[in-house]
Amino acid sequence: MSGFDDLGVFFSDNFGSEDQQDDNQINRQEIKNNFKAFLRKFHEGNFSYEYRDQLKRHYNTGNYWLQVDLEDLSNFDEALAEKLQKSPIEHFPLFEDAAKEVADEITQPRPEGEEIVQDIQVTLASNANATAMRNLKSDQMARLVKMSGIVIAASTIKAKATKLAIQCRGCRNVINNISVKPGLEGYSLPRKCNTQQAGAPKCPIDPYFIMPDKCKCVDFQILKLQENPEDVPNGELPRHMQLYCDRYLCDKIVPGNRVSVLGIFSIKKMGHSTKRSGRDKVNVGIRAPYFRVLGISVDTQGNSKTSSLQITPEDEEEMVNLANTPNLFDIIAKSIAPSIWGSLDVKKAIACLLFGGSRKRLPDGLTRRGDVNLLMLGDPGTAKSQLLKFVEQVSPIGIYTSGKGSSAAGLTASVIRDPQSRGFIMEGGAMVLADGGVVCIDEFDKMREDDRVAIHEAMEQQTISIAKAGITTTLNSRCSVLAAANSVFGRWDDTKGAENIDFMPTILSRFDMIFIIKDEHDENRDVILAKHVMNVHLNSLQQTEKHEGELSIETLKKYIAYCRLKCGPRISASAAEKLRGRYVLLRNGASEYERETGKKISIPITVRQLEAIVRISESLAKMRLEPFATDTDVDEALRLFQVSTLDAAMSGHLAGVEGFSTEADQELLSRIEKQMKRRFVIGSQVSEYAIVQDFLRQNYPENAIYKVLGFMLRRGEIQHRMQRKMLYRIK
Repeated sequence: MSGFDDLGVFFSDNFGSEDQQDDNQINRQEIKNNFKAFLRKFHEGNFSYEYRDQLKRHYNTGNYWLQVDLEDLSNFDEALAEKLQKSPIEHFPLFEDAAKEVADEITQPRPEGEEIVQDIQVTLASNANATAMRNLKSDQMARLVKMSGIVIAASTIKAKATKLAIQCRGCRNVINNISVKPGLEGYSLPRKCNTQQAGAPKCPIDPYFIMPDKCKCVDFQILKLQENPEDVPNGELPRHMQLYCDRYLCDKIVPGNRVSVLGIFSIKKMGHSTKRSGRDKVNVGIRAPYFRVLGISVDTQGNSKTSSLQITPEDEEEMVNLANTPNLFDIIAKSIAPSIWGSLDVKKAIACLLFGGSRKRLPDGLTRRGDVNLLMLGDPGTAKSQLLKFVEQVSPIGIYTSGKGSSAAGLTASVIRDPQSRGFIMEGGAMVLADGGVVCIDEFDKMREDDRVAIHEAMEQQTISIAKAGITTTLNSRCSVLAAANSVFGRWDDTKGAENIDFMPTILSRFDMIFIIKDEHDENRDVILAKHVMNVHLNSLQQTEKHEGELSIETLKKYIAYCRLKCGPRISASAAEKLRGRYVLLRNGASEYERETGKKISIPITVRQLEAIVRISESLAKMRLEPFATDTDVDEALRLFQVSTLDAAMSGHLAGVEGFSTEADQELLSRIEKQMKRRFVIGSQVSEYAIVQDFLRQNYPENAIYKVLGFMLRRGEIQHRMQRKMLYRIK
């Protein structure tokens, strides 16, 4: 019996069933012989007996497990494979018994003292398409099923008894080798002793207790699997499934891994009860589903979602032809959010972020990230959030979140108490679940400073270290960060300089590119923009056709996944030499500025910015499936770095990145600053309009004039107060 659902006292003769003749005994022996024949005789074209050799090799090294491909079993005996798939609960134990008997044959003679044959665990693998978690229904119960998802929590290793030894409290009778069903199924102790001795007092009800020292146990682990984010319909919560792993399947994965699991869709008793008529009544017949894992494969590289993006040979040929298309970079940039007009350089930077550079593992064990991080900073109404939403759709793995509604634990990882075991378990956050993809963080400036500090390690080292509640571990977060933020005053104010930005230099230096997006007032630009917006609204209900030269979202998504999976370019020697020269030139310009002005730059151009340019160059080569980044890629990477971070440093005086200006720009700023100091007298008041117009008549750029004023304001050399005009006064 599987258990006692109804109320009352039952007697179960659990011990006499083994002696009874099983009607299917001959059939079971025949099936076991078929499994043994498969393990002995299956071979490939070169007569390499794969499973026989694997079993002998693993057994001799102390690894008592065997991995079997279901496709191989189906090719050998299709009827046997179908039986295993439809009735795995009855047939899988026979498969493991057959593996144990074959291991006994092929490992003879064994060393002295190892006469007892160890049990063999058979794990299964399959190339079949995974079933969505939402599609698992009652008709698939007790069948072999494959599904995929993200592991978000893992329990500690526990022990489960496979053979029990129980003893009666009354007559002290011991019963050994009672089999326990695998999985989360338990064993119901008999309510009555069946060995009544003559003259002895009658044994009480529920007399048996378990003898732990005489039980045979195996390790098991409980995992919590969440369905893939792309499989969750809009407006619904992601669903979860409890996984049961035992023996060699334990400790194979950590929270955050994307996995494909093959196993038996099973049910277990629910512990829920309802109060009725003053006493507890168990919900009879109600069962909770769980998944008993028989095989698990982990995406260790954090690459694209191969389960949802099936790339056929025809698709691969199309990808190779697309990689050879001239002006591919411009085509991909135009295909990113085509409904948004303009911002071509921003779209090119987003294209570099989607493809990413190459992750490198150094000989000393350290790694250098290949993912590109991008920050968009500026006025509202400039389509920053729309770009983030598009990137979430087109990225092979994309998670969108808002800074105001995200905490440090929600972005990184959290430690919670398991409601069943009362122990602490760990659940991964957005950056762990986006491993191998992109995290889009909107309203980045609305986050609390403590929460922003929590993602420092995740952005640069691409790991998340946890030391809470006795749990000390490190999770992978190999993802790009695309963030959008507004300035402090809502709109960008050129007169305020660094006051527009409320970010620490430590977080700014981790972004490879920083774009200042301004809503500039230009009549011609406004006419074009208004016309484009009206066309978008007029054609929203019609089947819009793709413009010439643009890629569809499906094609772009497949191409990004294919490039990330197949290509890992490196920078060529000539390009590296060219980049080295430019880096030295920028460093020298910063050093000369420090010598002339006598001021220390807070964060000058460092190796972190040099590596950012290398990553951008590699991403450009990856778009074309090229093995090496050329001089042209370095030139384009330097241009993107110039129009993003360097221009942002000029116009917005980003805190901590003043050293990003070129040598000529530093000389211009130094000349303006010296003249401005000569113009000011201590205690005098000068009109902002008058001083700016005077320098404009000398053909100085307006942004450079305001930049110098911002420098002097921040250093406290001048003060301003709001009157009818902006006034500057020497301290």
